[in-house]
Amino acid sequence: MKLYRLMKNRKGFFPQMKFSRNRNGFKSFKWLLWLFISFFFLVRFISNHQPNTNSLKTTIISHTQSNVVSRAVSESNAAVVLLQNQGLLKDLKLYIYELPSKYNADWLSNDRCSNHLFASEVSIHKALMNSDVRTFNPSEADFFFVPVYVSCNFSTVNGFPAIGHARALLSSAVDLISSELPFWNRSNGSDHIFVASHDYGACFHAMEDRAVANGIPEFMKNSIILQTFGVKHRHPCQNVEHVVIPPYISPEKVQATLSQSSINGRRDIFVFFRGKMEVHPKNVSGRFYSKRVRTEILRKYGNDRRFYLKRHRFAGYQSEIVRSVFCLCPLGWAPWSPRLVEAVALGCVPVIIADGIRLPLESAVPWPEISLTVEEKDVGKLAGILEYVAATNLSTIQKNLWDPKVRRALLFHDDVENGDATWQIVVELSRRCGRSLRRLRVSDR
Repeated sequence: MKLYRLMKNRKGFFPQMKFSRNRNGFKSFKWLLWLFISFFFLVRFISNHQPNTNSLKTTIISHTQSNVVSRAVSESNAAVVLLQNQGLLKDLKLYIYELPSKYNADWLSNDRCSNHLFASEVSIHKALMNSDVRTFNPSEADFFFVPVYVSCNFSTVNGFPAIGHARALLSSAVDLISSELPFWNRSNGSDHIFVASHDYGACFHAMEDRAVANGIPEFMKNSIILQTFGVKHRHPCQNVEHVVIPPYISPEKVQATLSQSSINGRRDIFVFFRGKMEVHPKNVSGRFYSKRVRTEILRKYGNDRRFYLKRHRFAGYQSEIVRSVFCLCPLGWAPWSPRLVEAVALGCVPVIIADGIRLPLESAVPWPEISLTVEEKDVGKLAGILEYVAATNLSTIQKNLWDPKVRRALLFHDDVENGDATWQIVVELSRRCGRSLRRLRVSDR
């Protein structure tokens, strides 16, 4: 409106000037001058009423993507967070240690290393290596990333990772970086980042009692841990600054599945679960797998036609998820499960059965709006609970779940994509910039 008034009253704004010669030339000059100044104010008006995206240029959006930043901001909750906290992320810099290959690259000789459920340690490293947040000058870094892969020591071809070597491997890496550069010692590791993407995080053991007994290594207790393990109550294995991250699911496999079946297509399986469900739970030194939850599900619903329960592996099981309305996500040895990510990515409502679990990236993913939580003691009531939801607010849950940005926030890619899992992790790190010695020194000045 101010611009309109200014244009309407331009005669008062530009006083008449008298020239003794070439009056027609002056009129032309006057109109050109008025058009130029009007254009100037129009540009200022528009620029002052558009969101400022300058702070995104130094984040993990590549410069070749700058022409789509405005659209990305409207599509991503993470982008909104960035705009509201420009000062935090504007200059965020991350230095990545270039360690000898025995700490990371050598493990990639086994293809499973970069594709199994613990592979976020690989994917985060790859993505950060190519991101705009990376700096090659450690003196200007806010954080220091220590890329050690500890989940790729497979006991057998089809076995699970053996992580007994993790503590020694990480300790060796810390000895190396602290002897060659001064940055670990000056902060005692408080601005350093590790990934612990397995059962009980930085406690490095799959059995909870052993994990708790071992605890987090002393040399990591001041650092930031990116870990899949998280619970709402106090627990020794999360008694450290940490970010709860998603387990790794291949985005290529998800995309391949969705290319065959639409996310909002026909879902003819009411309740789905495929995985270990022991009729008589394995008793390993007094510990029962899944706290008997999976066994109770099989006992109660094994003959219920509404429940599609399978105990054996099937390479194409994602084709079953995309056909399912509800996907059961019970705890295993630890509370979290890759089924959480698979269910969300393929549009199946996750039914979380793991008391006290902290879900990954809770500030970015609206878990209460896209999932159901059932207490472990109530698994015998599952059928009634799910029938009730199906008859009441299922369509609302599915609408929230099928929002593309929800799926994007839980998937890792080799290159950071706007709003994906690594993007969300960088946003979480930006909230911890109080640990950055570089910023503390600038503020002291």
